[in-house]
Amino acid sequence: MLRHVALVAALVAMPGVAFARVNARDFGAKGDGKADDTAAVQRALAAAAADRGGVVELPKGMYRIDGSLDVPPGVCLAGEWQAPHHANTEHGTVLLATGNAGKEDGPPLIMLHQSSAVKGITVFYPDQDPTAVKPYPWAIRAEGMHGTVEDVTLVNPYMGIDFGTHKNELHYIRNVFGCPLKLGVYVDGTTDIGRIENVHFNPHSWQRCSLGGKARTEAGWKALWAYLEANLEGFRIGQTDWEYMSGCFVILAKTGLHFVKTDRGTPNVVLTQCGSDIGPIGIRVDASQPHAGLAFTNCQVMATVEVGPENSGPVKFSNCGFWPIPKTGSQAVLEGKGTTIFQACHFAGWAADGSDAPCIDVRGGVALIQACDFFKSDKPQLRVGPRAAGATISGCRLQGGERFLIAEPARGRVQSGLNLTE
Repeated sequence: MLRHVALVAALVAMPGVAFARVNARDFGAKGDGKADDTAAVQRALAAAAADRGGVVELPKGMYRIDGSLDVPPGVCLAGEWQAPHHANTEHGTVLLATGNAGKEDGPPLIMLHQSSAVKGITVFYPDQDPTAVKPYPWAIRAEGMHGTVEDVTLVNPYMGIDFGTHKNELHYIRNVFGCPLKLGVYVDGTTDIGRIENVHFNPHSWQRCSLGGKARTEAGWKALWAYLEANLEGFRIGQTDWEYMSGCFVILAKTGLHFVKTDRGTPNVVLTQCGSDIGPIGIRVDASQPHAGLAFTNCQVMATVEVGPENSGPVKFSNCGFWPIPKTGSQAVLEGKGTTIFQACHFAGWAADGSDAPCIDVRGGVALIQACDFFKSDKPQLRVGPRAAGATISGCRLQGGERFLIAEPARGRVQSGLNLTE
């Protein structure tokens, strides 16, 4: 044990092992919320890069950034952030993003490169207005391998984190909170495993923010709610060869989780303990990799899953819960050529819009439904359309009795049995 401690102490003391720790205040950063600190912070980042990488420290304060920050390879931009600053936004290290309003395609506020990171900061756009939303570029964009975003609050970005514009591998997004307005996280061009953990998007991050301005008023809150429902995609996932997502959540989005085909390809994602709350489309699958697809475990969806007509990969739900909002018809609308599996799931309150919509509407592909609990007693649990390739439903609890609508051409391709009817 003593020999081990001595070895660690010797390694720490070796000059060749030490990384630079640079304080941005030593390069002229004020952190007073008034002076433009862009150039000073960039000088500190360049100094760390020149010393083989390291950490640029941003002590607590409010740093106005009128331009953009480029974090070189091997450098971490680190602030003081021990927990999300949900209400007292002025605590810790805050970047006041004031540049590039109206320029959605402009340079990001923070650009990451290979093995660079941003940690421990809060980003706030003081000129954003929920009653008249302005486009801004991405808050954070990355390229290359091992880009890392950790312990970050994005109070009110127009677009949050971009790991999709440039090719990337092994990205890591963890402990991110905030209220993105148009798009929260974008992934594409990921040719090795990416990880997204504990990302929480909720408009309270802006509405309760001590710097929130109009978002704290009744009119601003109503406008923000309406804007998110009409515009927000929480997570857009394009080509990624094996993405792990866990503990991710979005509320009040037009589309919570959106899986798409891009010029680079399609997604392959494993999701655990993720949720989309109070939105018309909780999950939209336009594409998934035919050999791997998407797997959802212990997830919660409010309200609807849509599988689009171009999807050919498997989509699997295990131990998931589904419940409605007032405008919900079906809780799953399935098209395409792939197979969708529901196992040990429960469905509560479909056809909340007053229609006769079925809980699961199989319009294409194959549906395999096992050991699920259907709560509603007076609406169809299942409809199988004429273009569906087939469906099975077995070992399920069908409250109110079996209510299946099977189109005649598909009748021979539907099997059911061992269901509990009440």
